[in-house]
Amino acid sequence: MPVGVVLRRAPGVTQWAKYAWKAIAVLPGAAEANWQLVREQDGVTDFHAATLSLELHGSDAESYLHGLSAEVPCVYVVLRDSDATEHSLEVTLVTASPYEAQDYADTGEEIIEKVPMPDGLIAWVRDFALEHHHEERFKKRRRDKTDIGAVEDGIGDARISQLADVYRSPVKAKKERLQ
Repeated sequence: MPVGVVLRRAPGVTQWAKYAWKAIAVLPGAAEANWQLVREQDGVTDFHAATLSLELHGSDAESYLHGLSAEVPCVYVVLRDSDATEHSLEVTLVTASPYEAQDYADTGEEIIEKVPMPDGLIAWVRDFALEHHHEERFKKRRRDKTDIGAVEDGIGDARISQLADVYRSPVKAKKERLQ
């Protein structure tokens, strides 16, 4: 589904940052856009920065359900610093998976913005996730049947050959001195 991303540019709070950017909304079914001006008021400007495809995968159904179970279901926008455009950011990805967003956040190279999902998008993601989600059954792991200590219990590992008396005390073993 094509999803438009609306970014807000506000004056920077510090002298080192000229602007502060924030993803404020997504527009499901939006047309193509390239930093189209949406609104400008009191130095704060909203742009329809880009329209990207929101792809859902059946293998990620569990993560979609996890994201939908939050108090406010969100979609995640991945932004990257860019010198190629007149605006300092490039919209890289839009995802409904909190697990995928966490993977991008772990690198520290991208900016991850959490944006509330519109109602229509919530219904679309929920229907997809419920259709493709399969509960994974618990499978108890069993130990190997090989008994490695069956011959002589307490002597040590039977797989390691012992050349000396295994019951000797380490103190009684003579050690050679270098001097």
